[in-house]
Formats: sequence, structure tokens, C-alpha cells
Amino acid sequence: MSQSVLLLDKIKIEKLMLHYASFKVSRNAPGVVFAAKLPDAAITAYKSGKVLFQGGGALREAAIWGNADGQPSTKNPNVKGETLPEGFSGLSVLGSDETGTGDFFGPVTVAACFVSSDQIELVRELGVKDSKQLNDDLMRRIAPDLQETLIHSVLTLTNEKYNEVQAKGWSQGKIKALLHNQALKHVLRKMNGEKPDYILIDQFAERGIYYNHIKNESEIIRENVLFSTKAEGLHVAVAAASITARVAFLEEMDRLSAVAGITLPKGAGKVVDEAAAKILLKNGEAALKAMTKWHFANAQKAKKIAAMKR
Repeated sequence: MSQSVLLLDKIKIEKLMLHYASFKVSRNAPGVVFAAKLPDAAITAYKSGKVLFQGGGALREAAIWGNADGQPSTKNPNVKGETLPEGFSGLSVLGSDETGTGDFFGPVTVAACFVSSDQIELVRELGVKDSKQLNDDLMRRIAPDLQETLIHSVLTLTNEKYNEVQAKGWSQGKIKALLHNQALKHVLRKMNGEKPDYILIDQFAERGIYYNHIKNESEIIRENVLFSTKAEGLHVAVAAASITARVAFLEEMDRLSAVAGITLPKGAGKVVDEAAAKILLKNGEAALKAMTKWHFANAQKAKKIAAMKR
């Protein structure tokens, strides 16, 4: 059984306890201040500052917090999140990503895609790279081939449903966490027992916060799950998921634009306020609410613009 011992300061211990809060277990051994049990690793923190990692995933989890000398692990300074295993970009990975959370108009979409190690070159040939380097038109062309090639799931949360759950007090973090977990579940079921080497979620929350959001779900995906920002640049599975989610968002924006009778702008800037005011004047508040994230400040700004034009 693999194991690693790190000596961490008080601040890092506190971060570790938050990080693994959803995996916390009781351990009454002398000197233990915190213990957690993951599917493939056990973590025990002591009053002395020593943290013991045991199990098949011990080295992976220890690498998040430092090395055996207590020094920070080496990682890309522009990427926040967990240290990935060596050669990660060549492994079989199930990746997930979302889009639409910062746009006043349109839905929140989440996609998950599985790319096996022997599909990586094919996916790259299809044009997949960091989706931030691709424009919407190119992503629209790539997405059908990706969906034909890869085991995937894409979820679209309509504005009506978004506004309903947001009014109940759900944060965007909770909404995204539930959608990611659901999309991952769908793909794993389609894989018929085959398991990815790892699951990589484009990080929007710390591990502990993410799992706290979905703690009441009947099935929670935990095994070999990693979190990193800018994950679309770390494995093509997340890049494929990002493209798939984006195109689902664009398709819903097309539908809503047809309903509104104007091309709906993306984002949440001034041009969005102006477009929202036009819809408000032409079709009324209920129509505008049905195609927007109503709690955004844009709603009140649109009302003010519309009032001045009446």
C-alpha cells in the first residue's frame, strides 16, 4: 500500500480539512485532528502538523499539498487546482465543463465527454484544442463530429428552470455542481462498466465546496475525480466538453432570438441592457424573464431604460 507523510503548517491543515470536508470520517486515535476516507485513499492529520496519506491514491492526494520535504509541489502557476498525474494528457479521461453562467440571456449548459487514450489523436484531428482559442462558428462545425465520435452527455438548464431554482436560494455554484454530477453520471452509465483513468472537472469551486453542494444527491461521482482551472488546456476531454456545452448554449440562444425577434447579445454589458429593454417594451416582463437570468442586475437596468423610452 502506497503512503506519504507531509508536514504542513496550520493554514494548510485548515485548507486540507475544508478540501476533504465531504469525505470526513471519525477517527479517535491519539493526536488525530482530522481524518477523511476517499475511495482509494485515507488521509489522517495530526496535532503535530503531520498528515498521513495511505492507499492507492495516496501519492496523488499528497501531491496536492506538497512533497515529502514539505515543499510545494511543482505545477503550472497559471492553473489553479490539483496536481495532475504525470502524462495526464495521454490518459483516458472523462471531462466536464459548463458555459452560459455569465450571460444574462440564455441557459446554463454543461457537457461531459469521455476520450479514451486511443481517441486522443482523432479528437485533435477533428479540430479540438483549447476552446478559448476557437470561435463560435468553428465550434458549431466541430461539435457534430465530436458528438458522433465520443460518449457524451449535454444538459441545458432553461431560463425558466434556472429562475425557479435560483428563487429557492440555489447559488450558481450549486446549480453547476448538480449539473456536472448529473452529466458525469450519464456518461459513466453509457460506458457500460468501463472506467476512465480519471475524471477532470473544470474547476469552479474547491473540492469540499463542490461536494457540499451535491451532498443530498442519491448518486455522487467521487472516484478518481480531479479539479483544475483552465482544464480545457490540460486534456482534450474537457476541451471537447467545453465545445459541446458552448454549442448547446448557442443553439438555445438561436431559439430564443427567434422568439424575441432580434439577435440576442451574449454577456452582461450595456448592449445586453439595450436589447432587454427592447424586448421589455415589445413583449412585456414575462417574455423577457423567460429568456434571461432574472436575478442579474441587467433586469433592473433594462427596466430603467424602458421606462425612459415609454
